[in-house]
Amino acid sequence: MAFESLSDKLSNIFKNLRGKGRLSAEDIDAALKEVRMALLEADVSFKVVKQFVGSVRERCEGSEVLNGLNPAQTVIKIVNDELVALMGPEGEEIRFQPGKAITVIMMVGLQGSGKTTTAAKIAGKLKTKGKTPLLAALDIYRPAAIEQLRVNADLQKVDMFTMGDSAHRVPDIAKAAIEHAAKNKEDVVILDTAGRLQIDDDMMRELEEIKQAVTVHQTLLVVDAMTGQEAVNVAKTFDERIGVDGVVLSKMDGDTRGGAALSVKAVTGKPILYVGMGEKLSDLEQFYPDRMASRILGMGDVLTLIDKAQAAFAEEDAQKNKERAARVKKGKFDYNDYLESLKQMRKMGGFASLLSLMPNLGISKDDLEGAVDEKVFAKTEAIILSMTPEERENPKLMSPQRKYRIAKGSGNDIADVNRFIKQFTEAQKFMKRAPGLMGGRRGGGFMGGLPGRRGRFPF
Repeated sequence: MAFESLSDKLSNIFKNLRGKGRLSAEDIDAALKEVRMALLEADVSFKVVKQFVGSVRERCEGSEVLNGLNPAQTVIKIVNDELVALMGPEGEEIRFQPGKAITVIMMVGLQGSGKTTTAAKIAGKLKTKGKTPLLAALDIYRPAAIEQLRVNADLQKVDMFTMGDSAHRVPDIAKAAIEHAAKNKEDVVILDTAGRLQIDDDMMRELEEIKQAVTVHQTLLVVDAMTGQEAVNVAKTFDERIGVDGVVLSKMDGDTRGGAALSVKAVTGKPILYVGMGEKLSDLEQFYPDRMASRILGMGDVLTLIDKAQAAFAEEDAQKNKERAARVKKGKFDYNDYLESLKQMRKMGGFASLLSLMPNLGISKDDLEGAVDEKVFAKTEAIILSMTPEERENPKLMSPQRKYRIAKGSGNDIADVNRFIKQFTEAQKFMKRAPGLMGGRRGGGFMGGLPGRRGRFPF
């Protein structure tokens, strides 16, 4: 995951500072040298690192750090504040035209950056906020580009406009798309333009022609976070040539060092609006500098976790959730409830994704290694769906004969079924401690019920 290596290194640096009690100027210098190296290894721009470390050092030289009661914590707060200032300082959103006026958003970027997928995800996000977006296919050159946009539009359940192949000029297609939106009372038009394998004059000229033909209110550049510092260079070039209003960093869930997220605002002056953390709609997250800084410093991101939970539950029937909560409160938790919890977790990005947002788990990577396997969820689903309705509703009915039948029906070994039933029993015990989920005396807090240190998670 993005920033994992940087987060580990910074955590070790701050751990060493905490162990010293009072800090000397030499302690701070040594720590900042390590911070500097960690940022450079994360592919953050050298100029940005130099400016960042200088700002932190200047603030750390005050008596509050050197003579304070908790100097290490003060240093961490200073680093957090400077990270937020570097990336923000505040989260920004797409700006819409007032009233019922159509907002035109032009998506630009190099080929392979994830532009088409991101355009559809943004359309899906806007739909959940009450907008009626239209995706317009302006990439008439790349084979199957229009079909790719059509598939993604169908996934997000939004309208799509196309005029087919290169028989039409791209600026004319943009005009026709806006006219189509006006006739159909759609209030946002997202222009999915063509990308190139590299920046060239033809590409830029076409984008300029689109802007001359129609009024573009927001130009969003999609860049691949995995390209590191090159992503910042691409953003700078696009902004100088056609003007960019905001940046979307795609593929932040990959094996990326995350330097682009820390550099793009400082180098280009353009805000990051979204970050792509996976393939699902829920994996396109609005970018909040303070939340990202918290993740980088290993302090979790509870607000994003709450956002994901609210979005997942919003899709569920409110009465069904109310009934399920009442059943759990009475200590009734069956295989149907277990299956529903897996589905909701998947909507929120999966168990591993949720764990990455939780602060101070106290669970090492070694504990998590092999324990959080999304493939296990599919196997679990197959086991539950191979049960009869009566068995799902009454776990006490389970017998050796039933287990063998379920194993055969789900394509699993009997050992897999036994292992799952054991995990389900642990989950039942956990759900009986539900009053403690919010930190009550019985439960010991949300994570108090997770048997992570026994090597496997119950769900």
